[in-house]
Amino acid sequence: MSMNTRLSIQSVFAELEDVLLRLDDRQYTMPSAHVFNATIGQHTRHIIELFQCLYDGYDSGIVCYDRRKRDKAIETDRHLAVQYMRTIVVNVDRPDVALSLEVATGDEVPEVVSSNFLRELLYNLEHTIHHMALIRVAINELTDIVVPHTFGVAPSTIKYRETCVQ
Repeated sequence: MSMNTRLSIQSVFAELEDVLLRLDDRQYTMPSAHVFNATIGQHTRHIIELFQCLYDGYDSGIVCYDRRKRDKAIETDRHLAVQYMRTIVVNVDRPDVALSLEVATGDEVPEVVSSNFLRELLYNLEHTIHHMALIRVAINELTDIVVPHTFGVAPSTIKYRETCVQ
């Protein structure tokens, strides 16, 4: 696996962990009107569970994000969420393998798409950044916490903004 991918995932999760530990329990579980009444905890759970689905399907070669657990404990306990995030980061360094991605299409039989571990890691990284942008909106609405300017921003956007400043 690419060193850049691993470092990017570690960096993004470090930013998210730092912010989660600066929240209090009420802020973590408070619905945000600006993100369709979802909570920061719900967005965090969603991020974690997609990585868990990827890791759970690694050995069998079959990944299905639609079968995630939707574990209420993760969305209500930010310390538990941080523990899971640390486990995700530790386990990210695996050899690339072919995977079959099962996607629920509304039919009884899921659609199957060929993929691989690295491709799905990259998808999960981008997905995490997208949800962090939503978490940022909720943080701005519900708290006085100041997040880093890179929080919830894609690396390509950060690079582009840096070139515009010069």
